[in-house]
Amino acid sequence: MKFKNINNKNINNKKINNKKAISVLSGGLDSTVATSFFAKDYDIHAITFNYGQKSLNQEINASKKICEKLGMRHTIIDIQWLANLGNSALTSDNSIPKVNLDDIDNIDVSKKTANKVWVPGRNVVFTAIATSFAESEGADIIIVGWDKEEAATFPDNSKEFLNSFNELIDIGTISSSKIEIKAPLIDLDKIEIVKLGKKVDAPMDISYSCYTGENNHCGVCESCVRRKRAFIEAGVDDPTIYIE
Repeated sequence: MKFKNINNKNINNKKINNKKAISVLSGGLDSTVATSFFAKDYDIHAITFNYGQKSLNQEINASKKICEKLGMRHTIIDIQWLANLGNSALTSDNSIPKVNLDDIDNIDVSKKTANKVWVPGRNVVFTAIATSFAESEGADIIIVGWDKEEAATFPDNSKEFLNSFNELIDIGTISSSKIEIKAPLIDLDKIEIVKLGKKVDAPMDISYSCYTGENNHCGVCESCVRRKRAFIEAGVDDPTIYIE
């Protein structure tokens, strides 16, 4: 496992609050809003994972810009070995499934799509590594973008997963202060996430959600369709450029 620390000249060292946080930041809509929710109250160190995903370059680019915007430290962690496990369309030559608006409201279709992009143990690995960072740096919280809408098909986004991992951290760490995973979106759908993002002035315009890794969002993968619908139904101008 390799680390690449990115020096950010815009890090705000004048924050009065010395509370520390680790953010699991993919550069996507959810992690961007979740991180922004805590940006004013914590000194945040964001970590972005290279797990061999097709969208790696765009995720790193978005995460880097978000960290510059919010004045945060940024570290890229290389765990490309994860791509060798399973057969996810995110990390293999398999095609990314295309969906439409009706598909994402059909739980059976959504579960099939989720299975095709599932990366075995991804959030377990991400959160475990984030815990190591939090304990070593004396951080109070770990910020994640897990939400209610994705929890319907991705169990590692659920409130049950959140509560269970917090219990695990409580037992498995020896920090002087309790580390807690904070998921401010855990009871929200994408529409509510966009509304919250606007409220906390999250840089949603530079976030990247597409599975394909193209410069512009494809507009037809499940992540793109959920993002597109959320902005429309939230009544918030969508800054995203979609190919379709």
